[in-house]
Amino acid sequence: MSTEARERLGKELRDEPPESFGQLAPEQLTLLTEALRRERARRASGLNEAAEEALKQVPALARGPVRRILFR
Repeated sequence: MSTEARERLGKELRDEPPESFGQLAPEQLTLLTEALRRERARRASGLNEAAEEALKQVPALARGPVRRILFR
């Protein structure tokens, strides 16, 4: 396993990659790392959209303070 590719994957996983990943080529590890990064970004975007949609239930005058409390 490429040390650089392994480190990038470990950062994305926030843990050491499983030993079985040692059988993957560096290109495959890079592809997996990028896929994980895109999925995290997609989920974060979805959560932000859901939070903004939920804020519509809060009275207009209170939205600013509620937004600041929730999204410091």
